[in-house]
Amino acid sequence: MAPSKNTEREVREARDRLRRYNARQAVNAHRIKRRRRDNIIAVVGLVVIAALATTAQVLYFSGGPGTPEPTASATSTPEASLNVGEVPSPDVAEARTWTGTLTINDIPLAVSLDGAAAPQAVASVITDAANGYYDGSTCHRLVNTESLKTLQCGSVDGTGAIDTTYSFGPIENAPADGLYPTGTIALANGGTAYSQDHQFFIILGDSVLPTEGGGYTVIGTVTSGLDILQSTVADAGIVDGAEDGSPVVATTISGFTVQ
Repeated sequence: MAPSKNTEREVREARDRLRRYNARQAVNAHRIKRRRRDNIIAVVGLVVIAALATTAQVLYFSGGPGTPEPTASATSTPEASLNVGEVPSPDVAEARTWTGTLTINDIPLAVSLDGAAAPQAVASVITDAANGYYDGSTCHRLVNTESLKTLQCGSVDGTGAIDTTYSFGPIENAPADGLYPTGTIALANGGTAYSQDHQFFIILGDSVLPTEGGGYTVIGTVTSGLDILQSTVADAGIVDGAEDGSPVVATTISGFTVQ
């Protein structure tokens, strides 16, 4: 016996309901799968970010001297005080040469800073100097190896730790060949272009540094007084006779003025 029209209609309606149900289930399953995928990607991203941050700190401490984008400031002169974490505009460097005196252990070092070649870095350093950031800070790291001879200064806590509230980039005016002549003043970084903060280092003897990651921003040179710093601090050596570590002679910046 053939099925009645009512029965056929009911069968078609049941099939339609089943197709709609299956379609909804497929959409729901896709959404769940996509949500799981997005969660996995997010977790992996957090792990990668944490790993990069750790690597940056390791490079800062144990690699060459010494992720964030720079925060622009409305500051137009180095005399103006900045809030914590606020990076001065490159315009502060005025695209000119700044001269001044960096006094370490009462040794006056005449310095010249190139605001045209490294405007962002020089703006940061001259603003820090004007705000008295460097006064009383230490030079925590002395290196004397075959390829690197340097004194590193300006750590936020005197141990070489990165200032987590302040960072900027990019790398500027870095030698393409990785050669840093005696007297060069450059900024430390954590292995990435935007991990520079207040720390700088002075090259005490012609040195070679890695170019991977962009190298190190050269901000200027010591034009006089370096020989006295060498004889009184560098020649006294490094704690425990190491090649890289704290200088035997406690080393402090007593003043930094620029004009």
